[in-house]
Amino acid sequence: MNSNHNISQEQLEAIERYLNKQMTGDELAAFETKLQENEAFKTMVEDVKTIFSAIETQTMKEKMDGFHEALKDTSVIPLHTKQRPFRKYMIAACVVALLGLGYVSLFGKSANEKLYANYFTPDPGLPTTMGTTTNFDFYDAMVNYKQGDYKTAITKWESLAQTAKANDTLNYFLGVAHLANNEEQLAINYLSKVTFSEIKAFDKEAHYYLGLAYLKANDTKLAKENLSYSSYEQSQSILSQLND
Repeated sequence: MNSNHNISQEQLEAIERYLNKQMTGDELAAFETKLQENEAFKTMVEDVKTIFSAIETQTMKEKMDGFHEALKDTSVIPLHTKQRPFRKYMIAACVVALLGLGYVSLFGKSANEKLYANYFTPDPGLPTTMGTTTNFDFYDAMVNYKQGDYKTAITKWESLAQTAKANDTLNYFLGVAHLANNEEQLAINYLSKVTFSEIKAFDKEAHYYLGLAYLKANDTKLAKENLSYSSYEQSQSILSQLND
């Protein structure tokens, strides 16, 4: 996130109208064309969107207390004084102050985190109809996993790993489930086991998700290393952006 934007009140109001879907016709077309052609403008819009979203949360309200004094010296002069609530100007003042003073980094995502968010999608999982009486526990957890209940799936699979011999399939899905549950360090532990295994059934998948896990952990070097071992098309796309 760029903390050096020079944003005017007019630009801020235009971005706000766009984010609130209040633009129509020629104005909307011109705005979207500028988004496509001007990378700096696109980044500014994304940053303002992040700030507005953060300000609406209780967490952001608490963080703002820490730099309340900085806002006292920030004045925002409205272009139209009628029917503009005070709260709106306070939010606008916060945006200008945060962009200008560099406080965006307090709640902004790093470039690696943004890249991770753009590409991470959990593995769709295995068909649960494949389950048999001998591996019922594994496929029972797979049902939870495919429903997005990663915490329950992890609990069941980790219990299974303690009572039975762990294999690449179990380690792989435990790794992806932990990553989907925002536990990248645990994901790295499980996925690393799969990449070092002599059995290569999940090799390209494991390297891909391990690369994403390192990306989320902001370890660019190991992210690149693992993504380079994966033949996934997405891996090459991420690598090209990391190398820019």
